[in-house]
Amino acid sequence: MQRPSYFTNRPNQLPSAINIFLALMLGGFFTETESRLRASTTTVSNQQKDPYANRTIAPKLDTGSDWLNVAGPIRLQDLRGKVVVLDFWTYCCINCIHMLPTLKKLEEKYPNEVVVIGVHSAKFTTEKETDNIRQAILRYEISHPVINDSEFLLWRKYQVSSWPSLRVIDPEGYVVGGHSGELPFVNLDQYVTTLIKHHRDKGTLDERPVHFELERFDSKPQALNFPGKVLADERSKRLFITDSNNNRIVITDLEGSLIDVIGSGVIGSGDGSFTQCSFDHPQGLALDDRFLYISDTENHMLRKADLTTRQVTTIAGIGEQASFGSGGGLALKTALNSPWDLELVEQNGKKRLFIAMAGPHQIWSMNLQTNRIHPYAGSGREDILDGSLKEAALAQPSSITIGKSNGKSVLYVADSEGSALRTVSLVPGGKVKTVVGPRGLPNGRSLFEFADRDGIGAAVRLQHPLGVAYYKDVLYIADTYNNKIKTVHPVTTQTETFLGDGEPGKRNDPPRFDEPGGLSAADNRLFIADTNNHRIQVVDLIEKKVGTLRIKGLRPPNRKNAITTTFPQATTQTLPVQNI
Repeated sequence: MQRPSYFTNRPNQLPSAINIFLALMLGGFFTETESRLRASTTTVSNQQKDPYANRTIAPKLDTGSDWLNVAGPIRLQDLRGKVVVLDFWTYCCINCIHMLPTLKKLEEKYPNEVVVIGVHSAKFTTEKETDNIRQAILRYEISHPVINDSEFLLWRKYQVSSWPSLRVIDPEGYVVGGHSGELPFVNLDQYVTTLIKHHRDKGTLDERPVHFELERFDSKPQALNFPGKVLADERSKRLFITDSNNNRIVITDLEGSLIDVIGSGVIGSGDGSFTQCSFDHPQGLALDDRFLYISDTENHMLRKADLTTRQVTTIAGIGEQASFGSGGGLALKTALNSPWDLELVEQNGKKRLFIAMAGPHQIWSMNLQTNRIHPYAGSGREDILDGSLKEAALAQPSSITIGKSNGKSVLYVADSEGSALRTVSLVPGGKVKTVVGPRGLPNGRSLFEFADRDGIGAAVRLQHPLGVAYYKDVLYIADTYNNKIKTVHPVTTQTETFLGDGEPGKRNDPPRFDEPGGLSAADNRLFIADTNNHRIQVVDLIEKKVGTLRIKGLRPPNRKNAITTTFPQATTQTLPVQNI
């Protein structure tokens, strides 16, 4: 959970009598002053028998901002009779991403009683753009309306102070609850169930279905769908692509000839043959001869594909998100938390798989001989703090690779939420250090020191980098939200723009990218997962020429496997387009 430190007009945190039924029922749904809303003359105070007596009228949503995933702007009066859940989020944030399945389960359980509205209050500059939010909606397969709250108008109206945050509005249009941070489904469900029963008994619940014109209704199936990572292997001349939103791994040669596909395309966690197994938005990869290791991110699992027998097995994780502070253990009995990237390291004849564990802001390690897994670096605090492996703080590590620093092998980590490049020692008792980007600023300010600035060391500014690759003594960074590829000299830390002009786009000469997420190099070529453009770009590192990898014969998965709308029976009531 992050608190923005840069808002001078942050709303006052006023104590009030609004200790809602939610806190009484669940004890701790609120986070004290953060989740209390300003008392006003509209507070209902004379309903002693009403457990929701202390409530405030919900501020209007009429901020003049762009609406997405719906035909037009929504007014709260159009939703009278519904329980409305406002989800304040920003699409970079791993905690916000973790809340999306929880909200989806709520929508699926109560398709006629509950309406979720995403209020996107951006952290990073690039996240303020409506088109970028639209891409995030498609990438995360969101099935509810979203408003672009780029100027934090609703954030202030609803007295929000951190991501993610929820506000619950009852069927009569009053705010009755709120929460900051991740929240287990069981807690949210218990509260909403009680609220629904209360208003059903009261006769104020409208259980007619609601239909929204979702962004994906207009999208076409893609042969590659938001590819997250790539892995190029020079020895075997193969390229492995995580076709993340098609829930599969695509294997080609380095020229783009299709070799194989791992995964049926159906969201799931099933082991088995390449054609039968399933994943949930996989990301990073690591190769060990005939074995391909896969970070099955949204399943919170690690998988292994045998490239000879064409079989996939699960090697770590239990299919549930780990709680914070997990200490590890036997890999198949240990819950994981959003494994985002992998790197295989062999030392003294022993092989270890290092995992960029984005959820707890740590690097984990798995011993492939003993099948034990545990945290390796990072205290779990979200920040950019250098220090020992145990005490240092990372911020949503999203890419990891091995390389050299001062003649020694180290792990290089793209710390996306801190917009920094870090090194993690491979020696017991070693250190975590920041190569480029901010570090050690008070009160978590390092998390908000982002920009687009080349230079040396601490003077460099990136914006949410998701990819890093080390090749022939040069580091390549996917400076994702700046839509650039940059180079870093490992010794001098000199950082320079290599490709891209900062503008999102889809062209080769001069090159433009749209939130590139993964990098890998082989055979004097750099392979780029140009995520929002649904393509793989190939850079000739000698000629500095950019082209697009053409994968002949690759088709989208069967459309029968597409996810259905959250409101499958919604046919009788359509919200009108309103001018605000």
